[in-house]
Amino acid sequence: MTIQKAESAVLAFDVGGTDTKAGLVLPASRGEIPEILDIERFPTALDAENPGDVLVEFLAGLVDRYAAAHPAYRLDAFGVSVPGLVDEARGLGIYAANLGWHDYPFKARLENRLGRPVAFGHDVAVAGDAEVALGAGQGAQNEMILVVGTGIAAALYVDGRRLQAGGYAGEVGHAMAPAPGGGLNIMEATGSAGAIARRYAEAVPGFSGGAREVLHLSQRGDLMAQQIWADAIAALAFSIAQTVAMIGITKVVIGGGLAEAGAALFEPLAEQVDRLLTFQPRPLLVKATLGQNAGLIGSALKAQSLIASQIQGNDRRAAGSATAAELKPAL
Repeated sequence: MTIQKAESAVLAFDVGGTDTKAGLVLPASRGEIPEILDIERFPTALDAENPGDVLVEFLAGLVDRYAAAHPAYRLDAFGVSVPGLVDEARGLGIYAANLGWHDYPFKARLENRLGRPVAFGHDVAVAGDAEVALGAGQGAQNEMILVVGTGIAAALYVDGRRLQAGGYAGEVGHAMAPAPGGGLNIMEATGSAGAIARRYAEAVPGFSGGAREVLHLSQRGDLMAQQIWADAIAALAFSIAQTVAMIGITKVVIGGGLAEAGAALFEPLAEQVDRLLTFQPRPLLVKATLGQNAGLIGSALKAQSLIASQIQGNDRRAAGSATAAELKPAL
């Protein structure tokens, strides 16, 4: 999937639990990473009673703001990604614990409100699509785009196509994994950046840093920090090895805040994945390259595909009308 050259730009939104990122994504040629103008963050509109309707009106207001600020660009479509469980085929936000909606028809409501096509998707899934099309995910038919931040989620690709499963594919952070000290826990309770910081703060009262600070402490010999970091690596390695065994992935693209740890993450993670696998090929572990803009780019990819499909449909209808006119008998 690539963004094709076109006269119109795409306004893309990456909705988060705290902030919503917006940017005007310009057309790009095949294989080019598109330029994004006027990237801004806005506090996400929240409402416990009508979370979906309030978000739709909030996004409509941002559309008006960007249209007024950039009159030179025609906006023929919009891209919107949201967190939680998302059914892209039906355009539904199935569930978002921190934002409050249940089975909300985002695509239909947004298109009705904005009067133009809207590409609607899951935040990690569309970021995965961008990495596969233009970033570190290129060249693999079977891969995992793994985003490790406050939580953990993934986009999974088998034979070149992303698994969707009605919105339930890729929730690897909520899959069970061995827990420190025995038993089982959801994987992100140990392997996420948020879990690393939380567990260290529970062990060392007064600590207020994040996963990066825990890593620095571990590198300076702090035994508690070393154990918590090792536990996170073990949880991630278990999840990756299980995914290799189940769907045969050959590449893992890791993004999110934890990927910034570089060799401190990738080297021990590769070693543990190797130990957990038997006859399976070892997956290549690489860092995501599109960074924090992957979600905006992925949403733009989907929106440009809508524009292209609409143009093709219009061309087919025009060709059909011309053929019908030619075949019409003279009176």
